[in-house]
Amino acid sequence: MSSSAVLAARPATRFRLGRTPSLWLLASIVVSLLAASSAPTPLYATYQAEWGFSPMTTTVVFGVYAVAVLLSLLVFGRLSDHVGRRPVLLVALLVQAAALVVFAFAGGVPELLAARVVQGLATGAALAALGAGMLDIDRARGTTANAVAPGIGTGGGALLSALVVQFLPAPTHLIYLALLGVLLLQAVGVALMPETVSRAPGARHSLIPEIKLPRTVRGPVAIAAPVLFAVWALAGFYASLGPSLVRGLAGSTSAVYGGLGLFVLAAVAALSVLAVNNRPARTALGVGIVGLIVGVTGSLFAISAGSTVAFLIATGVAGIGFGSGFQGAIRIVVPLVAAHERAGVLALLYVVSYLGLGVPAVIAGYLVVHAGGLLDTAREYGIAVIVLAALAGLALLRRQAPRVQAAG
Repeated sequence: MSSSAVLAARPATRFRLGRTPSLWLLASIVVSLLAASSAPTPLYATYQAEWGFSPMTTTVVFGVYAVAVLLSLLVFGRLSDHVGRRPVLLVALLVQAAALVVFAFAGGVPELLAARVVQGLATGAALAALGAGMLDIDRARGTTANAVAPGIGTGGGALLSALVVQFLPAPTHLIYLALLGVLLLQAVGVALMPETVSRAPGARHSLIPEIKLPRTVRGPVAIAAPVLFAVWALAGFYASLGPSLVRGLAGSTSAVYGGLGLFVLAAVAALSVLAVNNRPARTALGVGIVGLIVGVTGSLFAISAGSTVAFLIATGVAGIGFGSGFQGAIRIVVPLVAAHERAGVLALLYVVSYLGLGVPAVIAGYLVVHAGGLLDTAREYGIAVIVLAALAGLALLRRQAPRVQAAG
């Protein structure tokens, strides 16, 4: 073969996505991963009917996912800073695909637990690499995408799954197989995107879990952490016990009600991220804290009144708190982090988030079964979230955090 023929063939074998398509691809993978994580939410009632387990089991199934994400973040969170984003993402997507196959053909609680653990390990490994990759490509747009994509994925996955349960056959198979197809296509996209960070030594050492923060972000992280814990604790309740609560308030067994609460919370959160995108990070945090307190307080009154409409409206207000608080927490930290430290710092922020997501929900499941039941537990949970948000507000007022202004 002539050298000209080789040169002519070379561009076809070295096709790579551009920066903007790569950014959209990474954001879409965050959406898909969190859609897959919230897809079981409307299905818990179906699983309970088929396999006869309690609300405690529901929260354990949910909680093991959060624990697996935490462990994965601690072990693999910094790995992509050393070996590159693409290898970590490709392996994580393949592991996530395996988890979806287990979900699709699960025949009982053990398989459900196994799928959640594998899913959590894959999600944790991917999240830090995805977040850092988006920041590598474009710091301003990447920061926004890091805050918007989780809400879209969480809310979209819950609603889509609810609609599948309500209107399509074989819901416990179909939703997972559909997500499997999407993830495999995205894996092809990752194979075609350019690497966004150079390799660095220390990959093996990065697998040893350690909490390491650059000195420049310790103050901002101290402010961001209680906000992250509070907003994700609220999301954890909606994702585990929320379906039963909304169906009880509505007096309906419809799966759509089962996914509606989480969808409203996450969808409004995504919109609120865009609304405060050009405001200072401290302002976004303040809006988030106030929205969380007002929204959760409203939901407590709605539960006492037995009003589904009032509960969903209050959930929307809490969603403003969720989105604004999450975005403000991200933006007050990540612009101060060097490129080679991004995945590690993002991993730590996600560790705090998933502690909030999983631990309170499991405690709530125990209380539902062994204490006051669902309504009393919901009230106690709401009060705890309000207290957390208030403490976060005090931390924001008392600490003079760097005033980080997002790029327009």
